[in-house]
Amino acid sequence: MTQSHYTTQLQAGLGMVDEIRALLDLWTPGMGAVQLYHTALESGRFPSISARRLQNLVSECFSPRLLSQEGRPADFLKVLMPVLGARDIEQILMVYTCRANVILADFVRDVYWPAYSSGRELLTNQDARDFVVKANQQGLTAKPWSETTIRRVSAYLTGACADFGLLERGTRSTRKVLPCRIEPKAAIALAYDLHFSGMGDNTVIGHPDWALFGLERADVIAELRRLSLKGVFLVQTAGDVVRIGWQCKNPKELSSAISED
Repeated sequence: MTQSHYTTQLQAGLGMVDEIRALLDLWTPGMGAVQLYHTALESGRFPSISARRLQNLVSECFSPRLLSQEGRPADFLKVLMPVLGARDIEQILMVYTCRANVILADFVRDVYWPAYSSGRELLTNQDARDFVVKANQQGLTAKPWSETTIRRVSAYLTGACADFGLLERGTRSTRKVLPCRIEPKAAIALAYDLHFSGMGDNTVIGHPDWALFGLERADVIAELRRLSLKGVFLVQTAGDVVRIGWQCKNPKELSSAISED
């Protein structure tokens, strides 16, 4: 479930892709945040991270992103991870991070994509700051943020976008805008993630998660039609109604289907 207000939760960790992948490797179904923390601490796989920092990563990054809905996202991604490429996993983690941090989702949709679509080559922390200041003025934060918090959150937003491959990586206040196209396996995974959560076909097609990749409803239909050639689903349209024949009944079946591609 996304947050009702913008928060500063990204300060606990931006994309943290490698760390979350390592934690997911240690996680098993039914494991909560406390147990995962102790398992990770005892694993020796995080020698350069303090115990306090590791606890924050589990409670403030991994848990909100992957342990919502009784751990369904973690279970789904863990099953698929062996058959996904690094970029696929990065994009799926971006979706889960944006669901848990609505400020990042809105920044990607409302700032990154308009910048990319208009042909801008650079995006700056000042662009992010303008977005955050406007959010404060519109009451999207639980309480007004100080200038220091606004500046920090602005840097978190561009930093997270860099971690997920939307902007140039590195510590800088001005970053190159990088092209972003959803990977085929990531698109299949996102469609099934929405389907497995109980959504109807038209709701899946129109879900705002697709806009994180610059896709509108017609784009999603075209993308899924193209991907239907891989045999993981069938897409039929009649006017505004879309029907999808989901060929996989659970994540394990989906993993097998993807691995055969």
